[in-house]
Amino acid sequence: MTDAPGAVLFDLGGTLDAPGLPWKERLFRLYGAEGVAVTPDEFAPLFYHADDALVGAVPAALSLRDTVKRLVTGLSAALSLEDTRLADRIATRFVEDAMTCARHNTPLLSQLAGRYRLGMVSNFYGNLATVCDELGLRPYLGAIVDSTDVGCTKPDPRIFRHALDRLGVRAGDAAFVGDSLSRDMAGARAVGMTHIWLVDEAMASPEPCCPDDRVIRSLDELRELLL
Repeated sequence: MTDAPGAVLFDLGGTLDAPGLPWKERLFRLYGAEGVAVTPDEFAPLFYHADDALVGAVPAALSLRDTVKRLVTGLSAALSLEDTRLADRIATRFVEDAMTCARHNTPLLSQLAGRYRLGMVSNFYGNLATVCDELGLRPYLGAIVDSTDVGCTKPDPRIFRHALDRLGVRAGDAAFVGDSLSRDMAGARAVGMTHIWLVDEAMASPEPCCPDDRVIRSLDELRELLL
């Protein structure tokens, strides 16, 4: 990539802990794999209700495993599922997949950290730093911005500016990598950052928000773009 940035910021849910799959989609697939009959349209509002219930309601030290367990417990209740073993299996598989993906991405982060200032901006529950620590991501990140802590969520440009200010870089000298077109790409564009869209391998013909946007199918492609 020409005019390489001075900083690279990442999303968490769906980007550094999953290959372009947000938490809602990952959980929908896990429930489906357990034989739970629910459509995407039925699942979405139930997920967002369970997700919203955790915002600002968890301690800063709550682990990823316990966070996911609370989320899945809320979802299972909304789906009228009383089998606690099913919820345990889903939460365990979710966390195992997240840990595996994060471990895969840490060598890349280590390489990028040797050249760029790195940061994270995520719509989260107030315990983002703890989760990053558990995933092994925190040593590489000079700024971790949790929407609950700063009082605004992506795509609000203010949340991106919080991270840029902490890293001491201008928006024009930074790039954002995320999996959401409406939150990550739109928010980064609004603040004037280069944006790189990570999409699920199964997505056919993704249409970026800007004609010259980079679209990647794996974070490994960042080596060619940024290193």
